[in-house]
Amino acid sequence: MLINQLSPTPNSKRTGKRLGRGIGSGLGKTSGKGGKGQTARSGKQTRVNFEGGQTPLTRRLPKHGFTNNFSKNYSCVNVGDFASFKAGTVVTAELLLEKGVLSKIEAYGLKVLGDGELAVKLTVKAAKFTKSAKEKIEAAGGTAQVVVNVKAEETQKPAPKASTAKEVKKPTATKAQSKPAAAKAPAKSAKK
Repeated sequence: MLINQLSPTPNSKRTGKRLGRGIGSGLGKTSGKGGKGQTARSGKQTRVNFEGGQTPLTRRLPKHGFTNNFSKNYSCVNVGDFASFKAGTVVTAELLLEKGVLSKIEAYGLKVLGDGELAVKLTVKAAKFTKSAKEKIEAAGGTAQVVVNVKAEETQKPAPKASTAKEVKKPTATKAQSKPAAAKAPAKSAKK
């Protein structure tokens, strides 16, 4: 194949619209832009939510609530969800995800809540336990181990250092301030 034999794929290249070539073409005079005014000009006309000067929808609707940037999200599970496990099982967030009890593991790990009953001896490893959940696990003969989540440690800011009492420096007196203000008598020239 030679360079002079190259051509675009069939139907991939369209001929451009011939604008302003008489009324018979259908795109004569105003070239498909309608009448005069803002919409007939070239370039971007208005921003996305501009409604012609009318108060836009985003400003008309009431605002409420806020997003807490410091929230700690846990994957929560109830004690009653552990009833299907065999005695002696070590229950972790990964195991619950594998069994389909959890759909995903949140950044701060697993939190065990106290709803439901438990009659099986289990070792449960989680980031947090409610008081009732811990009591129910231990009443069944199991153990509740608190495991620190690695992801949560990475996202947390380091604790501020204990502030030490700094000595406050007193401003030193300048030369002008250190000398007592002497009453200056105006110098009179002796005339005779």
